Amino acid sequence: MPHQRLYINIDHVATLRQARRGHEPDPVSAAHLCEEAGADGITAHLREDRRHIQDDDIERLATTVRTVLNLEMACTDEMLDIALRLRPHQVTLVPERREEITTEGGLDVTRDTRRLAEGLRRLSEAEIRTSLFIDPDPAAVERSADLGAVAVELHTGQYAHAPRDPVTLAALRQSASRGAALRLAVHAGHGLTAVNVGPVAAIPEIEELNIGHSVVSRAVFVGIAEAVRELRRAMDAVRGPS
Repeated sequence: MPHQRLYINIDHVATLRQARRGHEPDPVSAAHLCEEAGADGITAHLREDRRHIQDDDIERLATTVRTVLNLEMACTDEMLDIALRLRPHQVTLVPERREEITTEGGLDVTRDTRRLAEGLRRLSEAEIRTSLFIDPDPAAVERSADLGAVAVELHTGQYAHAPRDPVTLAALRQSASRGAALRLAVHAGHGLTAVNVGPVAAIPEIEELNIGHSVVSRAVFVGIAEAVRELRRAMDAVRGPS
């Protein structure tokens, strides 16, 4: 199989820092350690409420990441302006609600379609790769293609909650297959760990995984570099090394 990219989301390094509103741990330093450990890219979500990643973090990541930066954000004028100024490699548009603890599901691509299509158009014209974070539903995949996205990221939350339920894995497989048939790049993420990543990594159409919380959690015990390497080994066990 082709090499499957592993992007590490460093949001929750910033969550730990923001617990005391200090300077440590620094998510940008964490990003560099992840790259050195074999991450193919760095993901960060600049939320409207700035609960973890801050503007200064994104500014520094945009100029210091040595692989590629995937900026997750809501499709708002403020966020689009930031992305168009910083020009990350990729922008993934995600849903966002102030009251949620973390992103609880995929973007509803049947609502605000004009706004989404316009946001995707503006990003594409700036030569920023575009992705939509959606539920694993073939209809949502098809709508994403209609809106003009280059890629879709399949929300793996349901799978992560019930990894032994064949229905959750089947939904990911069907959606990945439909995305590839529509010539979309297919990504996946949310709730994945070194323990449960194997069946998702084995889906041949999925070319990129975005994983964050489990890496930061595991890093408390083994360090962030080893946490990245553990994930890479779990992925390679089912797909083969690059």
